[in-house]
Amino acid sequence: MLLQQSTPAPAQGGAAADPNQVVAAFLEQFLPTVLANAIGAAVVFVVVFAAVYLVGKATVVPLLDRVLDNRGLEEHARRPIRKLSSVLIVFVGVAVAFGFAGFGDFLQSLATVAAAATLAIGFAMQDVIANFVAGLFIYTDRPFRIGDWIEWDGNSGIVEDISFRVTRVRTFDNELLTVPNSQLTSGVIKNPVAKDTLRLQFTFGIGYEDDVEEATDIIVDEAERHPDILTDPAPSVRLTELADSYVGLRSRIWIDNPSRADFVKIRSEYVKNVKQRFDEAGIEIPFPQRELSGGIELPPEFVEN
Repeated sequence: MLLQQSTPAPAQGGAAADPNQVVAAFLEQFLPTVLANAIGAAVVFVVVFAAVYLVGKATVVPLLDRVLDNRGLEEHARRPIRKLSSVLIVFVGVAVAFGFAGFGDFLQSLATVAAAATLAIGFAMQDVIANFVAGLFIYTDRPFRIGDWIEWDGNSGIVEDISFRVTRVRTFDNELLTVPNSQLTSGVIKNPVAKDTLRLQFTFGIGYEDDVEEATDIIVDEAERHPDILTDPAPSVRLTELADSYVGLRSRIWIDNPSRADFVKIRSEYVKNVKQRFDEAGIEIPFPQRELSGGIELPPEFVEN
């Protein structure tokens, strides 16, 4: 009955014939009317769906690849976006095919059921949807990429994989963290390797009786001698602190093509070289000291003994 009711009326007055009607009229020569209508609708559905799908794959996918190339997305980011576009093409193909096949009432009922199901699923999967949307923002905004060293909420590590729901980060202790994407888009993410250069800072403490100018010259000289420390921007030293037990000289140096391994290695070598020069020059790096004053009264029995 549904197929009979949805079969369009014959064309009037030279109007363009419905594809479903044309196929059904041809099949009626060999089959009963009811069966011809059913098979005709199915044939129209399959042909229209195939046509829409093939046209969509031939036009939308190349256009999408061109857009992704312009955005500079890596291959890992392109794969899920391509899959999503294929799903959308299939959805559009089914919708258009239903319309051409004369299943308008069925399509409307299907859309109503799908909308209700989507609403129920949305309430049940709020966190999943939030992470999915956050994953889209990560793909489009590109705050970090695979291989980048990032820091967030007291955690840090190297990004190993980015999906639509989670990001996997390998810590420097070789632990694998699976982080929901929403946590990486709702807070502050520090990406020290996002640019071509990185500035490092280290505060050297010297004694109050030591020569500040000599210590400054040593700090700058060791920075200029190190092959991995840039001379442009030039190293600099500023007196930033007069602490209880030391004078603080903050060194600022720049490195090229930063990574976590380079950062730790270069800073360690640099500080070690400065420490050796300080020792040779008789410049001490003081440690905190406390002076206690006052007296202690002992009980009489301890005094007599």
